[in-house]
Amino acid sequence: MITLSLIGIGTGNPDHLTAQAARALNGADLILLPHKGDDKSDLADIRRQILTQVLTKAVPVAEYDVPKRADQTDYLGAVNDWHDAIAQVWQDSIAAHLPTGGQVALMVWGDPSLYDSTLRIAARLPGLTVRVIPGITSLQVLTAAHATPLNTLAAPVTITTGRQLRDHGWPDGATTLAVMLDKGGAFATLDPTDLTIWWGAYVGMPEQTLIHGPLASVSDAILSTRARLRADHGWIMDIYLLRRGPDV
Repeated sequence: MITLSLIGIGTGNPDHLTAQAARALNGADLILLPHKGDDKSDLADIRRQILTQVLTKAVPVAEYDVPKRADQTDYLGAVNDWHDAIAQVWQDSIAAHLPTGGQVALMVWGDPSLYDSTLRIAARLPGLTVRVIPGITSLQVLTAAHATPLNTLAAPVTITTGRQLRDHGWPDGATTLAVMLDKGGAFATLDPTDLTIWWGAYVGMPEQTLIHGPLASVSDAILSTRARLRADHGWIMDIYLLRRGPDV
């Protein structure tokens, strides 16, 4: 029998790792470590650094290349095909290293429950028991870095994606938006009147970069900063909070 632990590791800062996560990594018989190509090798390096810091015994690590997602107009279809391909890689790797069963660990950026695909991919594997170890989310790190509350007083928060914001605009009735998975600049499609933004790239990491202010005043600065950081590092992870009206 295989038990797969999906372990939230925060946003790349080893200090984000919980004691529960460290125990789960040390209790594994195999750790799967994804590699997303040379341009994102930093992400694999960070996972290796975390293992160096927290493992108190030797645990086999199986690195695998993450299949590339097809660039096609049917976005959901492409994502489903991509998830199928990743699930097959996991299944093959587990079968090769643990043919009689055991404990498998996979380190997940942020938390497995928030805009992450690992739970959906794991559901494709038959006969698998899945355990989730929660992690600090990039949204938590963003609000902490800016020292700002996520919500205004007694008001809801809407979590959405850059694609949704770009395609459908500001959601009806929303006061605060947390925007994730933005390929870049969805906020620039909005009327900036009365909007404030708290933006962060590489939050929680040494490269952390923050910009805050009225959207009309800082939109261009965010776009240019984002482009520069992406060129410098070869990849970027950013997230932002948008709020309409007074910050109370």
